[in-house]
Amino acid sequence: MKAALHEWNLAPKEAIALQKELATRLESDDRIAPVTHIAGMDIGFEDNGDTTRAAVVVLKWDPQTAPDLTLVEHVVHREPTRMPYIPGLLSFREIPAALGAFEQLNILPELIMVDGQGIAHPRRLGIAAHLGLWLDLPTIGVAKSRLYGKHDEVGEVRGDWVPLRAGNETIGAVLRSRDKVKPVFVSPGHRISLETSLDWVMRCLGRTKLPEPTRLADRLASRRDQHVKKPQNLLF
Repeated sequence: MKAALHEWNLAPKEAIALQKELATRLESDDRIAPVTHIAGMDIGFEDNGDTTRAAVVVLKWDPQTAPDLTLVEHVVHREPTRMPYIPGLLSFREIPAALGAFEQLNILPELIMVDGQGIAHPRRLGIAAHLGLWLDLPTIGVAKSRLYGKHDEVGEVRGDWVPLRAGNETIGAVLRSRDKVKPVFVSPGHRISLETSLDWVMRCLGRTKLPEPTRLADRLASRRDQHVKKPQNLLF
């Protein structure tokens, strides 16, 4: 893992100022190594929010069998929550545990999908973007709900999408990932474009509205048992 990006013990005003500065470091063009493994990451909480639980899954990418991806590694990492819930600053609350999970991986993915926002954030630094800077890896935010921005109605057919905009800026896409099911909100994080983000999300869609990496991370993050005896069962 690369050197620490910043300290975590920050007052809200300091964190907001840091978000604005970090957002200027994001790369919106594709800088991605050939993808052989894709990670999915999600966060949960325990003990009334006092404990942060980060779940990371790593799936082997084979274009010949996709979206039937093979789960090859998973980690659940718990640590005390460092910041209270403050809208717009969730990455400061959640990323420390996520970094702890990534440190335990034996397989380094070339691409990460995060259950959350990329640049579709008031200061363009959602958790996927923030995590991408920490790890210096391409990241995509795949959120179940809108945090920021406006959009037109999206078509009802899988693959339909419309831009998510903030003023004249496109900050993501509203994607119908399954026919007549509520859309997901896709936004690039770091080292990836919106077009490539959408392409990868579509490639990883299985039988549900969520791409397999974040679907499996979501299931693992919601579990109390850290030791999943047969992780491949998560695929069903």
